[in-house]
Amino acid sequence: MVHSSVATPIVSIVIPVHNGGENFRKCLLSIRRWSNSAEVIIVADGESDGSWELAQAYSYQVIRLSESGGPAKARNIGAKAATGNIILFIDADVEIHPTTVPRVICAFQERPEIAAIIGSYDDAPGATDFLSQYKNLFHHYTHQDAQEEASTFWGACGAIRKEIFLSLGGFDENYRKPCIEDIELGYRLRQSNYKIRLCKCVQVKHLKQWTPLSMLMAEVFYRALPWMALLLKIRQVDPQQYQQFTSDLNLKPSSRLSVVLVYSLTLMAALSIGWPSLLWVVGVLILMLLAVNWSVYQFFYRKRGALFTCKVLPWHWFYYFYSGLAFVIGTLRHQMNRRSPLAS
Repeated sequence: MVHSSVATPIVSIVIPVHNGGENFRKCLLSIRRWSNSAEVIIVADGESDGSWELAQAYSYQVIRLSESGGPAKARNIGAKAATGNIILFIDADVEIHPTTVPRVICAFQERPEIAAIIGSYDDAPGATDFLSQYKNLFHHYTHQDAQEEASTFWGACGAIRKEIFLSLGGFDENYRKPCIEDIELGYRLRQSNYKIRLCKCVQVKHLKQWTPLSMLMAEVFYRALPWMALLLKIRQVDPQQYQQFTSDLNLKPSSRLSVVLVYSLTLMAALSIGWPSLLWVVGVLILMLLAVNWSVYQFFYRKRGALFTCKVLPWHWFYYFYSGLAFVIGTLRHQMNRRSPLAS
């Protein structure tokens, strides 16, 4: 499907913010520096730290919500107020690059058949501590290693034709926390036969500082579990779309194999305490994990060196561990909901 709006793409940047703090200030400064001509709409999602005042000082349009309804609702409100025919959603904790907005425009000009594009974090995260560097670099790698024909949308740096976004009802506002509202929108886009493209050169810098607790909360409770619920729903109603969803990004076959290997390694390591003869199996499983994820570790080695890469290993394997746990919990919850009389 070719869209007439591609002839004159006009970008409106929509940013939801809830107590954005210093990272939000840096976000606004980057927009002012590199994309001062674009329409910018800030939706203050029930925030209480005065972030909206900074946006207003830059003469950006500010929409204040009296109470927080979540980023999905905030983005929807911002998109409806936008005058551009391309809506570029970015998070309040990213900085854009000089090329971010021009490359968004170029993508829609060169590919008139696409409905939406998503970008990537860059390889220079703002927070300098190890965990934040690892987490944000791994996200960068995941997008850079993915297929360009995407099956999902991404709210941190994603652009979509306004007419299509509104026709689909925008983001699902039932997601009241930063969750999988962008992934769910991507599913509806593909279900409606719209094309999404991953433009790896469209990048933003992620400023977020991660802690072990914030990472687990975000990845397990706000990402993995609801994503699993969505996937199981898709598998029931659209098996072909399910296959597309589970062959890319975090769900590709090598990742699923790694989950099996990590759990096998955990079991064999525990058993080897009583049966040392099993240590050779532990060694084999470690070698298999290294082999399956070799390209990931090569990436970290190129970017941060040998010591950093060695520190990555336990965290990366822990990622597979809690991802597998989320899969089991999500599957059990799905089965219980199907059997519950209330589900019908």
